[in-house]
Amino acid sequence: MARRASTLTLHQRDTLLAMGMVLPAILYITLLLGIPIVLAVIYSLNDVTTGSPVMRFIGLDNFQALLDTPDFLRAVSNTFVITISTLIGVLVLGTVQAELLIRPIRGKWLIRFLILLPWTAPASLSAIAWLWMLDSTFSPLDWILRGLGLLGHPGALFGDFDNTFWLGRSGLALFSIILVNVWRLLPLATVIILAGLNGVPRDILEQSEIDGAGYFRRLFHIILPMLIPVFGVTILFTFVFVFTDIVTVFILTRGGPANATQVLPTLAFFTGVQGGSLGRGAATALFLLPVLAAVSIVILSIIRRREI
Repeated sequence: MARRASTLTLHQRDTLLAMGMVLPAILYITLLLGIPIVLAVIYSLNDVTTGSPVMRFIGLDNFQALLDTPDFLRAVSNTFVITISTLIGVLVLGTVQAELLIRPIRGKWLIRFLILLPWTAPASLSAIAWLWMLDSTFSPLDWILRGLGLLGHPGALFGDFDNTFWLGRSGLALFSIILVNVWRLLPLATVIILAGLNGVPRDILEQSEIDGAGYFRRLFHIILPMLIPVFGVTILFTFVFVFTDIVTVFILTRGGPANATQVLPTLAFFTGVQGGSLGRGAATALFLLPVLAAVSIVILSIIRRREI
């Protein structure tokens, strides 16, 4: 009995130790995420502005007003277009880069270092650098296109103007934001997929080569199916980062031209903070929550089933 009591006491000590180590993380998440979400829900159900401390309960009127606003519907559409397009570009290019980096080549460490640079740089500094590269007057991309004869003369592929005006035309501005997002998130996707490629059993690949399977057959029938959980993690990280990102759009276009690149995070900021309508801004931001929750649940369930 004494031995059993001692074992139970040791188990209790382990439980208390585990709770003590997890408690700071729980408090951090509660303070950082829980309280703002609760406040956002309260604000979204009330008529509250930055100029008045009085809140008046209005129920779901803020949400109904958003659904009747063309700018909000366009922001929802832009958010999904940018996120899905970025996701496709990151998955395709990340897989190609990881497949190339896993091969024995000279200077692999230098190539990996250069690929990781966009991820290590602060997002705001990266967006400012791209703001200069996409400048309407001094864009080096336009200079290269003019040098190649693709811009600046009648019949040129990119137009007969001397400049492309990347951020001044609706379609090009949306493409520019997608391009910057792919450039920023490609290193993370490459590292994740590269780790997955290193985890593919070598004996399976060697046996497939002995059986006469070619490169593409090994890629599509062996490697890629085994990387589905890895792709799920990549999709989840990319979706969350892009869907909630405000830095790229805010620095490059501020939602312009004419709200052509407005997304939900920037619309929530402009409406709630700069516009002073906290209730409407909180309602806009809350539209992100169910989408993120649904996508996370679906992807995590697919990963779990695949691992089992």
